[in-house]
Amino acid sequence: MPTVLLVDDHDLIRQGLRRAFELDGNFEVVGEAGTVAGALEAAATLRPDVVVTDIRLPDGSGLDVTRQLRAEQPTLGIIVLTMYAGDEQLFGALEAGASAFVPKDSAAENVIAAARHAYASPNAFSAGDLADAVRRRISPGRPKLSPREAEVLTLLADGMSVAAIAKKLYVSESTAKTHISKLYEKLGAGNRAQALMTALRLGLLQTGPAPPQ
Repeated sequence: MPTVLLVDDHDLIRQGLRRAFELDGNFEVVGEAGTVAGALEAAATLRPDVVVTDIRLPDGSGLDVTRQLRAEQPTLGIIVLTMYAGDEQLFGALEAGASAFVPKDSAAENVIAAARHAYASPNAFSAGDLADAVRRRISPGRPKLSPREAEVLTLLADGMSVAAIAKKLYVSESTAKTHISKLYEKLGAGNRAQALMTALRLGLLQTGPAPPQ
């Protein structure tokens, strides 16, 4: 049975991932780590078939883990899991030698599918938004925003929270989050700061963002 090492500084995330792999029944989680140093030590000791690592770790980056493990273990499957799933992070994972890139808000089934891919084809990169990200990098033109997306962008620049945006637009918070997610996707951003900086660079905002409220 293929073995997995989980790397994340949040215990709840590791527990959730472990549970997902246990329910799937096709992988064995053999270890956990919460730091870059711990990940490298565990990988050297346990020699897992697949490593799932967060990008943000207390003593460095999951991309540092990825680069070193790829250099030391060329056939190791490596999945980069992140809350900040913008183009910069996606291409960073690709360039570091990851096998797959998965946003943390993905369904557990997507992580398991990425693990299967990483185990079978560790040197073939997989990401759900890869084709669109490549198109954005090749043709980084100004994205076309809908009137509602442009309005949401302005409200984000004003420092408004999701709840405040929902109230301002007379929509549910879930709908507001959907608008924000689509806006981030068009801008190739993984969070508010990246979205606003990209919008400024592309001339979609005329003034700098206000500090968060």
